[in-house]
Amino acid sequence: MLLPPAVDCTTQSSSPDLYTLLAAMASGIGSVPLSRAETLVGVEIIGTGPEIKLDCKKDINPFPNSVSEKPPVNDSTATPKPKSVLRKYALLAVFCLAQFLDVVNNSAIMAAIPTISAQLNMQNGEDVWLISAAQLSFAAFLLLSGRISDVYSAKWAFVIGIAFLGIISVIMGLMRNKIALFALRAFSGAFASLTIPSALNLIVRVFPEPLEQSRAVATFGASGTIGNILGLFIGAIIVQYASWSWVFYFVAIVATPVAIIGATLIPGDDDDEFEMKPKKSNMKGLDLIGVSLLTVALILFIYSITTGSSTKWASPGVLVPMILSVLLFAGFFYYETLIPEENAALPPKTWFYPNFAVLLGIALMPYFWWTTLFLIFTTYWQDIFGWSAVLSVEHQLPLSIAALVVTFTAPLSRVINPKWLIFTGEFMAIVATVLLPFASTPNTYWPLVFPAFVIGSAGTQLAYTHTKYARPLLLDPVHWLMSVSFSIAIFRSTPSRMAGTVGAIFNSALQLGSAVGSAAVTSISASIENKAGPDGSRQYTGRAASFYFLLAVVVIEALSVLIFYKTRRVELEEEDEDVNSLPVLTNQEQSQGSGNDEKV
Repeated sequence: MLLPPAVDCTTQSSSPDLYTLLAAMASGIGSVPLSRAETLVGVEIIGTGPEIKLDCKKDINPFPNSVSEKPPVNDSTATPKPKSVLRKYALLAVFCLAQFLDVVNNSAIMAAIPTISAQLNMQNGEDVWLISAAQLSFAAFLLLSGRISDVYSAKWAFVIGIAFLGIISVIMGLMRNKIALFALRAFSGAFASLTIPSALNLIVRVFPEPLEQSRAVATFGASGTIGNILGLFIGAIIVQYASWSWVFYFVAIVATPVAIIGATLIPGDDDDEFEMKPKKSNMKGLDLIGVSLLTVALILFIYSITTGSSTKWASPGVLVPMILSVLLFAGFFYYETLIPEENAALPPKTWFYPNFAVLLGIALMPYFWWTTLFLIFTTYWQDIFGWSAVLSVEHQLPLSIAALVVTFTAPLSRVINPKWLIFTGEFMAIVATVLLPFASTPNTYWPLVFPAFVIGSAGTQLAYTHTKYARPLLLDPVHWLMSVSFSIAIFRSTPSRMAGTVGAIFNSALQLGSAVGSAAVTSISASIENKAGPDGSRQYTGRAASFYFLLAVVVIEALSVLIFYKTRRVELEEEDEDVNSLPVLTNQEQSQGSGNDEKV
């Protein structure tokens, strides 16, 4: 059995779980060795509680069940300073508003895409950059933002991120040049990526108690879901009754007070009420070169496939950026092998963890599926059916409601292997996507589109939930910030010390799948519409072809889960250094209790 490190004579966690853990080890309950995850939970509990003074002259026995002495009682000098309840929950409201804004920044613009595209004279396929530009930069810089919050100040990472998001939003509202607007969308995604990991970092520090912390994190996650649903209506109402510029002004109006309150209210590193000092880290640098290579490669790749839909695919304007993107991708993966693992955005060894590659492939699908449906039906219903922005959003509401309901199925992974839950979700998405190529007229909404929305969104959320679900079994709360929505399946396939890195990779893959996938389906649709002549954009043929492409992607992913996903729990050979350094006691030594205090 693995036991915690030796008790320090000067400090000790005030958490009662410490003695509960030690008592269980001595009382016979510990005859069954703790799992690695359970051991890490013990280390987590010991390491995160407030520090209290212990009298080393007293005979402190960590095995209260085996001797008459009881654990030491905290004296008055050991009582931690009470935290202001009002301040804590005001901070939580600020963090939730930031999460809400990050989601609204993408969802609200969906309803405005047809109007923006018409007013700025965007060609077929160009409007996808309104979404892809922000998602690409968000995904790429998410690989860095978690480490920035860890090594440097989480407070100022959060404040700078939300403040610049507001400033850039004002400029976007004034912008009437499409290229400049695309560039600003990319900058907004980069700064938005700073807010999520820093907010999670701050939440786990402001709410150190496990139960309170879990509720705070759940509330934070729920604010994103609310933002997704309300963002669609906010964007539609603004576009219908004002102008598309106010979609960006709305973000700025909310971001400004959040930034001001955050700068004033969020505790600094030297705050007496909260333990806010950044943990000492062995991360000596940030992988700026690697992330830059990846970002440029993705931009060139998306540019080539979107340009190819409106020009000849064999033209230099398509082939040159395509070739450069491939070379930069290769350069990125090679560069990652040259730098220390702790600094790499995508450590090469992660590819060799069981199921990691197939799970990363699955992570590319959920946002891709939802974004494709939002993009295609928003423009088709408004431009062809003549529906208003609000009416279009109302008809898309089943997508959000079905997904929201399925989020509560997370406990199923305790009794059903994630492989079969993920495969079931993928199969449901296949059934739904088969219906979409035939939804060309308004009277097909209820017999085809509505059931496709409900079944497909529920299935996609099922796969998403069980590939991405909170499992806070990590060594420290700082690394938890990038994996609060961490994967059940990936957690079983990777060592806990890689949780922060793998969590960042997973969340980036979600965004990249949407950015690249939506660009691909838009390019397919535009190519077919251009071949059909002037009235091609009013036909459903190109959109149907896009859905067939989406169907092919989902089928491939379902087959990869069925064939390559390993159902049995794989014991990882690589283990955390902190865990390996812990002493191991035999059952006989555990039963001796007080005789082994030195080993404990």
